[in-house]
Amino acid sequence: MRKISAPQIASFLVLLTIIVTLSVLTTSILLQFLSPGEYRSIVSIGIFILHFYLYAFVIYRLFLKFLPLHEGELKPGTKEEFSAQVNILFYLLLFNSLIRTHFIPVPLLRLVYLALGTKLGQNTYSAGTLLDPPLTEFGDNCIIGHDAVVFCHAIEGEYFALSKVKVGNNVTIGAKAVIMAGVTIEDGAIISAGAVVTKDCHIRTNEIWGGIPAKKIK
Repeated sequence: MRKISAPQIASFLVLLTIIVTLSVLTTSILLQFLSPGEYRSIVSIGIFILHFYLYAFVIYRLFLKFLPLHEGELKPGTKEEFSAQVNILFYLLLFNSLIRTHFIPVPLLRLVYLALGTKLGQNTYSAGTLLDPPLTEFGDNCIIGHDAVVFCHAIEGEYFALSKVKVGNNVTIGAKAVIMAGVTIEDGAIISAGAVVTKDCHIRTNEIWGGIPAKKIK
């Protein structure tokens, strides 16, 4: 795994400081409209956490607007690597605990993924984990099963690359399946539970894939 550099960490900490500062200010302002009471401290914590993540979504999306993620191999010291490494810090320190918890209902989790930049069609929901939301695209009427994982990055020693995952309409990804970077899944396809679809696979319309590594079953 490639080391995250001091400038990348410093940049993330600056953005995190902005998020925390805005959250504290907003919480302080809103608390002025609440009368003192037994539950004031609990309410204040709730308000802070809510606004912390709202501001985190906004700052994260603004960061990616100016330094978007790029597909392909990321060379050390490049702007593309810088963006990807700061993106990893956002995920590890802010969003991992949010999107990997089973506490958030699946319909609300859809809103979280949309806020993070995932392209989700109508009536598409994930009970699994989308590890690289800005590079993940799903069409309409798709379901990602419980504990399935979709990721768009490849980290193999010093090798570091990003590649979109593109999924069509009416696709089913079974529970605990793994979809690796660069995979394309066309309309109506089914990925069976526990399957591992390796990098850059192209699954055609209405095909059924399963196994480790996944292969066409039907």
